[in-house]
Amino acid sequence: MSWTWCNGDFFDGPLAVSPTDRGLTNGLGLFETVLAIGGSPLALDLHLARLNAGAARLGWEVDAGEIALAIPGLLDRCGLAQEGTRARVRIAITAGAGDLRDLARGVGALAWITAFASPVPPESLSLVTATFPRNERSPLAGLKCASYAENLFALDAARRAGADEPLFYNTRGDLCESATMNVFVVKDGVALTPPLSSGCLPGTMRERVICQIPVREADLTAEDITSADEVFLSSAIRGVVPVSAIDGRLIPTGPVAERLRRTAWDRWT
Repeated sequence: MSWTWCNGDFFDGPLAVSPTDRGLTNGLGLFETVLAIGGSPLALDLHLARLNAGAARLGWEVDAGEIALAIPGLLDRCGLAQEGTRARVRIAITAGAGDLRDLARGVGALAWITAFASPVPPESLSLVTATFPRNERSPLAGLKCASYAENLFALDAARRAGADEPLFYNTRGDLCESATMNVFVVKDGVALTPPLSSGCLPGTMRERVICQIPVREADLTAEDITSADEVFLSSAIRGVVPVSAIDGRLIPTGPVAERLRRTAWDRWT
């Protein structure tokens, strides 16, 4: 069933979006992807906090409480509330109609939620270095923005290269993130991850990993990747996933990623 929640109501079927909505025509919007298990969204407080922070940067206000209350009902309508069922919940807000010189939300602005079954995370992922950098000075850096074509371009290039994800460096040559996940490097038993100043997204699972084990934020380079004992990625939907290869070079799965993979994230909030 293709239920959608939008602006306070549930709809069974396609959602109509105005062609004047700048979220559709210009990518002016924000989104969150939340893992739900058995009808319960995980770390929803972190996702809504990030959504609120992103909205504040754009000068918007979001009714996070209304969104939180709508999710269980949507999961139930979609048949995704059964025990053990994994679901990918997507929250999106758009700018609506308005002057292109003004970021303010206008007529027809939407807040909607969709939910679909989510597969079991992969055992590992392979990476290929992206052919273009992340711009850590971009006004969109750190925003989970609806303007996502750059990521899709990099994901398509990774697929054509036989890899799962692109690995981004920023304009300074420092390690940043993959297209959809944060990156961690383990050297001599110490877990390292790029700081938010690298331009990476402040991932909710990144935050949970940092709270679970000792992690040091550091500016990292390609040399750090080459000399790493292990590399792993994190995301809200996939959790922690070891990296098996980068640019065709095999990387062994290490104890830090394995320990994190055994963590019961659905019971650790």
